[in-house]
Amino acid sequence: MASDLAIIKRDVALANRILADVGLASGVLASLGHASMRLPDDPTRFVVKGRGYILDALAVMQPDDMVVCNLDGFKVEGRSELTPPSEVKMHSCIYAQRSDVQSIVHVHPRFTVVMGILQSQLRPMCLEGMHLVNQPLPVFESPRLIVTEEDGRQVARTLGDGPAVLLQGHGAATVGSSLEDSFMTMFQLEEQARMNWYAYCAAGPDHAFTTPDKVAEHALARQLIREQAHLKPETPRAGRREPGGVWAYLTHLASSEMDG
Repeated sequence: MASDLAIIKRDVALANRILADVGLASGVLASLGHASMRLPDDPTRFVVKGRGYILDALAVMQPDDMVVCNLDGFKVEGRSELTPPSEVKMHSCIYAQRSDVQSIVHVHPRFTVVMGILQSQLRPMCLEGMHLVNQPLPVFESPRLIVTEEDGRQVARTLGDGPAVLLQGHGAATVGSSLEDSFMTMFQLEEQARMNWYAYCAAGPDHAFTTPDKVAEHALARQLIREQAHLKPETPRAGRREPGGVWAYLTHLASSEMDG
């Protein structure tokens, strides 16, 4: 039976593969970015992809390519030839500041990058992730790599208690209570950025968008779903919440790829 650490390494490797599968880390971005997850039984440590293997691409990550790091960004477990990723301080400093965060994703999505330069305030344009951009996202105003402790702390301070921070010219970092949560936040952030790009091209920087009151209407409708008698399952699910449909499907595909 696999150990808890082995399961987490596999889950983080799958999350990295999924980032590639959906285009957030493919093509020229194939080796750029990383997902991480805090160890449930030791919140001072987390699993993230290592650095130093020959085939450095998220699409082919394996559990053995993962390393365990502490909140100072040092590797404490993993293959001897592997080091932490160059921007491990982004992860370690956010985990140190935010005890509620269990997972972090950092990638360089194209639409998020370009709209972070053209129009740093993304506006709600479609249902998928509209809550993320209903208020302006914080921006770390430099494209430099986050390699020092001070830069890591500054990214964490800029993030604050929110779910995402834009890194100007350098993508974004998203956080969550699970790998699914941090991934879906990034996936939906990029979708909002894509829709902002379409609107920007069609109508210019002053394009129309979904207003806060309409976003609130949508949020209320989602809450009402649980109260509708005709939508209640005949046999209620027991235990923890099941993964969402998108994440469950993408995990299934990535698992099939990893296991051959």
